[in-house]
Amino acid sequence: MTIIVAAIIAAASLVGGGAAGYAVRKSMVNRKKGNAEARVEKILSDAKNKGKEILLAAKDEALKVVDTAKREEKERRDKLIGLEENLSTREKNFDQRLNQLENKQKQLEGERNSIQKTKQELGEIRKKQIATLEKVAKLTQDKAKDVLLEMVEKDMKDDILARMNKLKKIGQEEADKKAQEIIAITIDRMAASQAAESTTTTISLPSDEMKGRIIGREGRNIKRIEEMTGAEIIVDDTPQAIVISGFSPVRRQIAKRALESLIADGRIHPTKIEEAINKAKQELGKEIKEAGEETVFDLGIADLEPKLVQLIGRLKFRTSFGQNVLLHSIEVANFAALIAEELGANVSLAKKAGLLHDIGKAVDHDVEGTHIEIGKTIMKKFGVSEDVIHAMECHHGDFEPQSVEAFIVKAADGISGARPGARKDTFEKYIKRLEDLENIANNMEGVEKTYAIQAGREIRVFVTPEKIDDLEAVKLAKKIAEQVEDELKYPGEIKVNVIRETRAIEYAR
Repeated sequence: MTIIVAAIIAAASLVGGGAAGYAVRKSMVNRKKGNAEARVEKILSDAKNKGKEILLAAKDEALKVVDTAKREEKERRDKLIGLEENLSTREKNFDQRLNQLENKQKQLEGERNSIQKTKQELGEIRKKQIATLEKVAKLTQDKAKDVLLEMVEKDMKDDILARMNKLKKIGQEEADKKAQEIIAITIDRMAASQAAESTTTTISLPSDEMKGRIIGREGRNIKRIEEMTGAEIIVDDTPQAIVISGFSPVRRQIAKRALESLIADGRIHPTKIEEAINKAKQELGKEIKEAGEETVFDLGIADLEPKLVQLIGRLKFRTSFGQNVLLHSIEVANFAALIAEELGANVSLAKKAGLLHDIGKAVDHDVEGTHIEIGKTIMKKFGVSEDVIHAMECHHGDFEPQSVEAFIVKAADGISGARPGARKDTFEKYIKRLEDLENIANNMEGVEKTYAIQAGREIRVFVTPEKIDDLEAVKLAKKIAEQVEDELKYPGEIKVNVIRETRAIEYAR
């Protein structure tokens, strides 16, 4: 019982203590709450006061901004007003000037119309005057002009002729002096003898009996030789000799070597003939290759294709106007190099073009076309430069030279072909060229006599003095030279010499 009472008392005490604690705690909370509310109110009050101050400051700042904006707007408005006034003034000035220009244009158009009208009137007056003059003089305007020019030409003939001769003499002297100097130096440094070649080859025989062995039974031996070589074997009445004829020197050379081998051996029959000819072809092929290699080595040209070098070697057995083409090509290459050196041109290019300028003649027996066309095709095939090809294609005047080297190769070819002894003309060609030269001159009006002299290198033309005066003689010489250049083919140059002499004839009675 006591324990229970004690427990109840303890519980009551605990409840009472808790209630007292709760009351105390509540009192403390209420006090803190009051303090916090007081502080919040204070903060709110302070914030309100400060907000009023910020608001007032913001209003002041806004008023200042508005005032500034209004002031700037006023200033801009004033400027715009000033600009509008300036523009208005300028527009007025522009309109005034435009009006002035329009007035001047109208005035100029009026003056132009007036001038045009005056010109038309003057033209009509001039036409009337010309018509009147033509009627009085019985000459048209063109005819009168020709008459006037003819009168002036007659009056000034001596002065014109003297001036022409003086200018021509000065220019010709300077050009000739320089050209002669270069050519003399070139020829002096490159002097070579050259024998003309023909289209036949003669072989000596140990006896006339060998002729019969060469002919063979029913001509089978000689037929076999001609069939395999392409050359003609001529067995005539010439003692101890036979002649090999053919346009191709290569074929003649093969036939010559084969026959010499057969004659030395003594055994001549178809089988032996075939062996001799095949051996001759092999030997000749080797010689052609060596000739090409030796040529390019001596000239210092090292960038050519081997097949092109072999074609160069074939020129050794090719002739043109009786001149060996390989020797001629070597000579042209050296001439071109020396001239290029004197003129400061491309020596290597000129030398290479000079060597290859007749390369087309190596195969022109087997291929259609001129040797220049064939040469261009060959050079392009073997990768020769366009500059060298151009210099090559111009050496006969078929193309207009566009480089110094092209002119040089053309001149070098002319020097090599025109020098005495270099080429051999047949009698028929020689006579034909002389006749053509004389005929060209004889067909000219006023020509009395014509003589081609110095192997066709000069033509002397005698004119009738009563028909041709000094000025006309100059014109006639130029006309004949131009016609010769257009119609004839010849090496070197031909001098046209027009001669006019005054004859005074009187009789004593």
